[in-house]
Amino acid sequence: MTVDDEVVQQQVQRWLEQAVVGLGLCPFAAKPLQEKRVAIDVSRARGAEDLLNDLHQALCRIEETGLDKLETSLLVVPDMLQDFYDYNDFLDIADAVLQEGGWEGDIQIASFHPDYQFAGTEKSDHENFSNRAPYPIFHLLREDSLEQAIASHPDPEGIPERNIALLQDMDGEAIKALFPYCFE
Repeated sequence: MTVDDEVVQQQVQRWLEQAVVGLGLCPFAAKPLQEKRVAIDVSRARGAEDLLNDLHQALCRIEETGLDKLETSLLVVPDMLQDFYDYNDFLDIADAVLQEGGWEGDIQIASFHPDYQFAGTEKSDHENFSNRAPYPIFHLLREDSLEQAIASHPDPEGIPERNIALLQDMDGEAIKALFPYCFE
């Protein structure tokens, strides 16, 4: 069953508000989200070529749009890459697009997936939820903005450890409430 684009965008928006900003998983996300400078684009690609075209368009859009209008962009892929390992493999291709398009050093891609799993962890480890989202997502970040945000944060190196501790301290019911799509 295909989920309507608007529903996909609402689910991603809810995840951003409740998990990413609500838990403080990314201390840099609140301001651009409040200022409506975050694009949530839904790719209806069902094959690699179409997804590469959508990724290219999203990269061009972030490059061509002023920072005052667009800080960051999320390319959501509800119709393919459901297997985390397929998604992870596609990240290499996405990084090649950055390099070939001349965006390397200007834009980077952060990865989110419903089954995200860090190396050396078990699938059920709570720390994996820091990168779990309702759908496979390619998060396009402007490197200049990211560097400025990191420079103004009192402890950027401590963010991952803080997130791990926060998520590990949450009970299973709280995790299920925040990330229901991971348990369906």
